[in-house]
Amino acid sequence: MKFQGTDNYVATQDLMLAVNAAITLQRPLLVKGEPGTGKTMLAEEVASALGMPLLQWHIKSTTKAQQGLYEYDAVSRLRDSQLADVEGSQKVRDIANYIVKGVLWQAFTADKPVALLIDEIDKADIEFPNDLLREIDRMEFYVYETRELVRAKHRPLVFITSNNEKELPDAFLRRCFFHYIKFPDAETMKRIVDVHFPSLKQELLSAAMKTFYEVRNLPGLKKKPSTSELLDWLKLLVADDIPLEALQNKDDKVTVPPLVGALLKNEQDVTLFEKLVFMQRHNR
Repeated sequence: MKFQGTDNYVATQDLMLAVNAAITLQRPLLVKGEPGTGKTMLAEEVASALGMPLLQWHIKSTTKAQQGLYEYDAVSRLRDSQLADVEGSQKVRDIANYIVKGVLWQAFTADKPVALLIDEIDKADIEFPNDLLREIDRMEFYVYETRELVRAKHRPLVFITSNNEKELPDAFLRRCFFHYIKFPDAETMKRIVDVHFPSLKQELLSAAMKTFYEVRNLPGLKKKPSTSELLDWLKLLVADDIPLEALQNKDDKVTVPPLVGALLKNEQDVTLFEKLVFMQRHNR
């Protein structure tokens, strides 16, 4: 079972090696990189290519590790006990009826191996990764309410993504295979664009790419535009039939591109870019 890329996802050689190393080692694959570089999509495409169902757990700042295992809905049980008739009282007596299975439980008990995505783990509390160490390592956990030990039928293929918002514990990192998705160079970016816009005229693509990297490489940007934002921008350029001339500048000076709001997402960066354009015009 090896991942060799897909028609919908341009995977570099080192990224394919990382995925296959994680599969061989039976370790979670920890993927870091800028937002918009395809970390989440990687899990989706690997699962599709290998014919595995994909379970997704999108982490928020309030997410607790316990929620990935199970939650005991004591409130519903109390409410049902107050309203129960004879038939309903049977349900209330069985606490298992109020155990809500989390994605890890679902992954562990699936009849066939599944891929499991734990998305943006760095959004959670710093203790979150440590709280999952034992379960991910041993592939089992204990349900205290029902006195049940849940063991994995098959070891899931685990993808963990991080935007590097906070450091992850060393003990957690030791249990993962790590890969950092570098921002694509121009050649790789063209391959990515070709997947999404196979009929895009090369002249328009070249002009758009030149403008995109000019914007991205502007010193002092608070948020650099990502791959996904380039794709959004190209979609708008095509939909609005923006002429090639609008992206070209004869004197090689930087200009404010049309629909720049797809690339720059805060007023400081827009102001910074406009200031650069103003300075270049007056320094001719």
